[in-house]
Amino acid sequence: MNGFNDGPSEQVMRRPASHGGPAQSESGLPEQAWTLLFELLHTHMRNFPALAAEFELSPVQAHVLRQLGEGALAMSTLANYLSCDASNVTGLVDRLEARGLVERKSSEQDRRVKMLVLTEAGAELRGRLMARLTAPPPLIAAMPDEDLAALRDIMRRALKTQ
Repeated sequence: MNGFNDGPSEQVMRRPASHGGPAQSESGLPEQAWTLLFELLHTHMRNFPALAAEFELSPVQAHVLRQLGEGALAMSTLANYLSCDASNVTGLVDRLEARGLVERKSSEQDRRVKMLVLTEAGAELRGRLMARLTAPPPLIAAMPDEDLAALRDIMRRALKTQ
C-alpha cells in the first residue's frame, strides 16, 4: 500500500498547518507535488535493501559504492555523508576492501587523509548496481513519451535551482 487511494487523498489535498515557517502557497500545489514525489521515491526505495542484497551488499555499502562513482572521497567526507562516526566508516570500508571493491590511498595534499577509490571490480559492480537503481519503475516506464519528457524537464528545472 502506498498511502494513497484511487482518488485525491486527504493527505495530499489538505494543506499542512503553518508552524511559523515559510508561507504556504494558496493553492497547496507545491505541497501536493512534493508529497506525491516523496511518496513515489519512498515506495521505490523500499526495494533498495533487497536490491543491495542481490549484489551481496548491505544498503549502506551500496550507498558507498554509489557515492564513490563521483571520484575519490575522503573517509571523513564519507562519514559526514553517512551521518556516522569515523570508526563506523572504517569497519564498512574494511569489508568493502576485503571484497576488492575499494582501496584506501593517501591524499596527495595531506598524507594523513585517507581517500577511498573504487577498484576495477568495484567500478564494474557499481555500474551493474547503478543500472538497476536507475531503471524506472514499471508505472513510470509505461507513461507516454509526452508525459515522460514533461516530467524530465520539470525535474531538470527543479535540480537547477539547487
